[in-house]
Amino acid sequence: MTTESLTFRSDVTVELVKSSASDADVLFAARVSTAGEQSLDELKKDPERSKGLINYLMRDRHGSPFEHNSMTFFVSAPIFVFREFMRHRVGWSYNEESGRYRELEPVFYVPDTSRKLVQEGRPGKYVFVEGTPAQHEAVSGTLRESYEQAYAAYQKMLAEGVAREVARAALPVGLYSSMYATCNARSLMHFLGLRTQHELAKVPSFPQREIEMVGEKMEAEWAKLMPLTYAAFNANGRVAP
Repeated sequence: MTTESLTFRSDVTVELVKSSASDADVLFAARVSTAGEQSLDELKKDPERSKGLINYLMRDRHGSPFEHNSMTFFVSAPIFVFREFMRHRVGWSYNEESGRYRELEPVFYVPDTSRKLVQEGRPGKYVFVEGTPAQHEAVSGTLRESYEQAYAAYQKMLAEGVAREVARAALPVGLYSSMYATCNARSLMHFLGLRTQHELAKVPSFPQREIEMVGEKMEAEWAKLMPLTYAAFNANGRVAP
């Protein structure tokens, strides 16, 4: 096994593969409380006429109307990102690639020079600052060497007939995995409130950069599907209703 046999990435993949999500979904769900079955008429109307209602629901945190929609994303990212991701359980469904049932590909995460490397301050009150060229070189070289050794150990055990579910124990959390993640707008807003930094956020968040990269790509897709809901989310401090 040589370094040339491995693939190194510093990005993440997020693709919207299926969706049933629009601002009209929020409106018909909200208006059933006063209009009953006539609330279905909202599906035929221009949601722009009712953006004030969407803003009211967001501002006063009437959250359930934001649940009547669905988005499914394909995500490829390092395993350590997925372990943080799956802390989000309410309103989310996951199916991930299995190291028990398939041989895992040698694709590994190596941060590029835009990744801040140095943590300064104490837990709960710290910042990340730029790394030096020497630190970036050390991170890149050390990770690549470690990945090469780990994947060689994995391949050695497989060649000797060891089960995949046992051999995978040699692999690090920098290995890329893939999954489908399905959510609704309310659960996505909660995710974004915790896993992205934004100047409009009322409540500051300090996400690890790699999961924030996933969040930013999901946010961009959602913004196109539900622009009025997205605008209300930002206008009201990016707090999930």
